Amino acid sequence: MKMTFQKLVIGASMAIGVSALATVPAQAGTLTGATIGGTAANDYSVYDVQDKSTIFVDKTSANVQKVLDGNAANPTGNVELRASSEQANFDFTKNTSLTGQIGGQSITLSSLTSADWFSTASGSSTAYGANNLANTWFSQFYDAAGLAANESTIKLALGLPSITPSSYIRQQAYNAFFGIGGFQRSSDPNISYVNQNDITGDIKIGLAGHLNLKTYYAPLLGTLGNFLKDGFQASEVVKVSYNGKTDFLYGFSATDSGLTNSSGVGADGASHSGNYEVSIKGVVPPAAVPEPSIIVGLLGVAGVFVTQRKFKKVSI
Repeated sequence: MKMTFQKLVIGASMAIGVSALATVPAQAGTLTGATIGGTAANDYSVYDVQDKSTIFVDKTSANVQKVLDGNAANPTGNVELRASSEQANFDFTKNTSLTGQIGGQSITLSSLTSADWFSTASGSSTAYGANNLANTWFSQFYDAAGLAANESTIKLALGLPSITPSSYIRQQAYNAFFGIGGFQRSSDPNISYVNQNDITGDIKIGLAGHLNLKTYYAPLLGTLGNFLKDGFQASEVVKVSYNGKTDFLYGFSATDSGLTNSSGVGADGASHSGNYEVSIKGVVPPAAVPEPSIIVGLLGVAGVFVTQRKFKKVSI
């Protein structure tokens, strides 16, 4: 009976130890060794946080690395790639990139060029209806902005017959967006974090943007700006190269970052207020070493076996 009880204790100890090992929480790996490159390698800005406001800081490697350490629950500063995209005479053929290591793999996040947006299977086209990223993305942007829901009212405002097809309104909106450099304006992603779940391999990227994008686009789009949905959301687009594959990532739903660009040069009181999280499936990193406390616990269990063995020898 005594031996049975001792076996039960040992079994329970083993179960607890194994259970503790199995329930180690998923660790979040972060981007390391961050460097800036691309064909416009100096066209970027770094924002840190001060009193819930994002502020310009020096473009040093240390600052770039520092501001990328947040997550969805606590986004921090960000690195804006191709920061001059809203300026006149912008060269849309060049890009700025952020490269680093995550989970033992290299990853590059980049701003977009005109070729990224307008390339087709047979060449390149900036026209509405072309089969390219620009048209695919703008169709989703148009719906998210509430323009699809307001087409009847838009027709009246533009003096168009009620039978005017929806495609015509979309084309006018596309042309207006193209005319204000909208695709360029959507090509300079603000990277706030790059994290990986060590168990699933999922890589999550935070894009800092506007929580209410109407305040940004309404003044630029003239009559169409009046029909944008208040509070509509859309991120900028980031090009991600990882494990031999390239993706263009963006989102139309943001969470409140708790931050705004409200002080210092260029502050507008609205930028960086929304956090858009996008993701890709990453390579699962090598298994992490168990926590020291767990190893100690398992050694304790092993100690129980040794002690029991000694007791058994003495009792013979």
